[in-house]
Amino acid sequence: VQLQAFGGGLVQAGGSLRLSCAASGRTFTNYAMAWFRQGPGKEREFVAAISGWRGDSTYYADSVKGRFTISRDNAKNTVYLQMNSLKPEDTAVYFCAAGSSSRYFSFPDRRATYDYWGQGTQVTVSS
Repeated sequence: VQLQAFGGGLVQAGGSLRLSCAASGRTFTNYAMAWFRQGPGKEREFVAAISGWRGDSTYYADSVKGRFTISRDNAKNTVYLQMNSLKPEDTAVYFCAAGSSSRYFSFPDRRATYDYWGQGTQVTVSS
């Protein structure tokens, strides 16, 4: 499956952005989807994930819980990340990923759960 993320940009602290990730190549509904991010000089870290099929299950990193929302539109083969109340520490390159629905329910926040990765989109939050 091919993934393309877009929607990043420059925003002031307290603002909002919505990232999108368009998938193609395989049956989108079969895959759990996730967002990871990598800040300057940091390791890539988990942000949010959503189960396959109807996306009834979601999982968030503590650092974004209550501010970010992940969702999916299977008709459009797209997963979204709505980011509100952004902070300077949210500055990073954001990557979308697709992986095994069964592994999601055991390890939703692990990089090894996801087999396919997009190219990343830059989010910069100014103070």
